[in-house]
Amino acid sequence: MSPDMWMLLIFGLCLLLGMPVAYALGLGGAAGILIGLSPDMLATLGTNTYNSVAKYPLVAIPLFILTGLIFERAGVAASLVRFAQSLIGRRHGGLAVVAILVCLIMGGMSGSGPADAAAVAMVMLPSMTKAGYPRPFSASLIAAASSTAILIPPSIALILYSVMMPGVDLRALFAAGLLPGILAGLSLLVPVFILAKRNGWESKQQSDEENKISIKKSFIEALPALFAPILILGGLRSGLFTPTEAAVVAVAYGLLIGAFIYRMLTWRVLTEIFTEAAKISGVVLLIISLAGIFAWAGTTLGTFTKLAEAMLGISENPMILLLLVMLLVLIAGMLLDAISIYLILTPVLIPLIQHFGWNPVWFGILLAMNIAIGQFTPPVAVNLMVTTKVANIKLEHTFVWAMLFMVTMFAALLVVMAFPEIALWLPRYLGYAV
Repeated sequence: MSPDMWMLLIFGLCLLLGMPVAYALGLGGAAGILIGLSPDMLATLGTNTYNSVAKYPLVAIPLFILTGLIFERAGVAASLVRFAQSLIGRRHGGLAVVAILVCLIMGGMSGSGPADAAAVAMVMLPSMTKAGYPRPFSASLIAAASSTAILIPPSIALILYSVMMPGVDLRALFAAGLLPGILAGLSLLVPVFILAKRNGWESKQQSDEENKISIKKSFIEALPALFAPILILGGLRSGLFTPTEAAVVAVAYGLLIGAFIYRMLTWRVLTEIFTEAAKISGVVLLIISLAGIFAWAGTTLGTFTKLAEAMLGISENPMILLLLVMLLVLIAGMLLDAISIYLILTPVLIPLIQHFGWNPVWFGILLAMNIAIGQFTPPVAVNLMVTTKVANIKLEHTFVWAMLFMVTMFAALLVVMAFPEIALWLPRYLGYAV
């Protein structure tokens, strides 16, 4: 058996045995080096793991993780919900629309789907249940809508993609993700309206008496939260700060409004937030560092080139191969987290992108949309795990609803696939290189 096959086989076996992805990547890469190169080359393991994380743009990842947790605990979601409710009013599907809208706005603050899912679910699930929505439906909807955080800038996944894809401007990726992210969120409205009207969820009569929220008052309360994405994206557009510096600004702003405006961040809460952020960041950076071993081994052995050539052997039709790649990523998204998918698949896909001349910014958005679907599609479904825990229901109860939202969001993916300008128009308009 070739060293390539040994590397992939050991990696796959480690995953099947339930080993964490980080360790599976590290052991697979080490096996490839040991078998295919030389035992002496194992001395490069330390250098490879260090070089994988010693990259300036990656500083933004733990900072945006911290930002997401701060906004989750600062009471931002509750203020946004009240404002959205005052604008939309109560009608069939009104609360569901509010949930989607708040998830989109929260995505522009944290870049983290699970953080948004937790914050919005805590606020929205009780109201939606009272209005007649089944808890499995509500949990699935919030999980699906919060997955758009991977597209709406700032996105942790797009930061990682920009590091792994040479020559891609992170600002262009952030701009490219905005319209597809909104499109993905809007696609969820179709089944929401149909089902709400058919099943009588949230009838206007039963909820009008609750709709006494003042638009002016709720807007003033939500203004500090609404200013957050404007501050982050406006600063990036004006050149006031880089994407990494934007993460620092986001943390500082979140602490400011959480402690002095919404007054939800006590010293005890801050201690919990920083501890949780450190744990999550440690896991993410451990995956990235050990994936560096796998990536270096695969590149040195030519494994990724061989895999790309094998995929080209299936078909030379770019659209057919693109659909196959999207199917592969969709399946991977059901089993692995977004960070792992980017680290494992991007080195394999780079030769395909270069062979067919696909725009790397557009392709990165397609990957992100596909991975977003995986965040709420069982069996792993990290966002869905968060919302079902809040709703106190079993994951299997949400399967039908999750599949419905998967179909609608995949339709949005096909639209962006067919019309690349949906993703590329805004970065071109803003003058970023695409």
